[in-house]
Amino acid sequence: MTDREIHELQVPPEHGGERLDQAATGLFPGYSRARLQKWIRDGALTVDGEAWRPSRKLSGGERLRLEAILEAEGAVAPQDLPLDILFEDQEILIINKPAGLVVHPAAGNRDGTLQNALLHFDAQLDTLPRSGIVHRLDKDTTGVMVVARTPRAHASLVEQLQRRDMSRVYEAVVHGSVPGPGTVDAPIGRHPVDRKRMAVVEHGGKPAVSHFRVLQRFAHFSHVEVALESGRTHQIRVHMQHLGWPVLGDPTYGRKLSGVKTMSAAVVEAARGFPRQALHARSLKLLHPGDGRPRAFSAPLPADLLALLELLAQDDRT
Repeated sequence: MTDREIHELQVPPEHGGERLDQAATGLFPGYSRARLQKWIRDGALTVDGEAWRPSRKLSGGERLRLEAILEAEGAVAPQDLPLDILFEDQEILIINKPAGLVVHPAAGNRDGTLQNALLHFDAQLDTLPRSGIVHRLDKDTTGVMVVARTPRAHASLVEQLQRRDMSRVYEAVVHGSVPGPGTVDAPIGRHPVDRKRMAVVEHGGKPAVSHFRVLQRFAHFSHVEVALESGRTHQIRVHMQHLGWPVLGDPTYGRKLSGVKTMSAAVVEAARGFPRQALHARSLKLLHPGDGRPRAFSAPLPADLLALLELLAQDDRT
């Protein structure tokens, strides 16, 4: 089975100076860089109507046209793994992703991923890029995700992400007493020294905007809601660290517990023992690919976060 999707867009100014294949990976988030490179070499992705080399650099403002030819990938094996499906129809699946589940195979996680589970649930997803996965959550972030089931749905969801029409709201427990609502408008890119991490970078970073507000304030921590305008890698984790309120339990961007002498023993134990970043994708709003109507989906807070918040409410009062 072979399907075709056509996408057209204008390269935003912030992608000026980037290689075509690098920019395409960010502009067409539903496709892997390897697949995009192949399409560039095959002439399926053109720039102002011309075929380019993957390494040629963009100036910004060019018109990209992608005629994506979708064929069965076959590289990822189906696996019978549990899926928490919040909603399903012929076009989309809404998944509640648990902590510890990697979204798609990569180095160190060749199987046991959400993509393996999706292929077992619906073998037809093999014809779609990454089995219909158009956005991802980090391994230890929980919450709601959307998966496309048809080429039409995939094209629609990718375009909604590009246009920032898809709304995503998260909840997190962070270190410190967050003073009130605010917005972080700070570009994100690779850390200049540690290339495995992301960071706020003034030059070469991609625009990233996060809006936050306090849901509950404790003596040493805050329960916050964060709404994304963009979807950069580790965006919430990086932005909250940048502000000085890193996400509790974050192994990459977190910090050591401070103010221990003024905390109860129960709070110290819970904070030090929390096994992951305390981050949950609570809600997702999109236009349904079938009828174009707005739809909203949500995933309840997982048990570990609920228990943490209950303890903080009892033992870490302001």
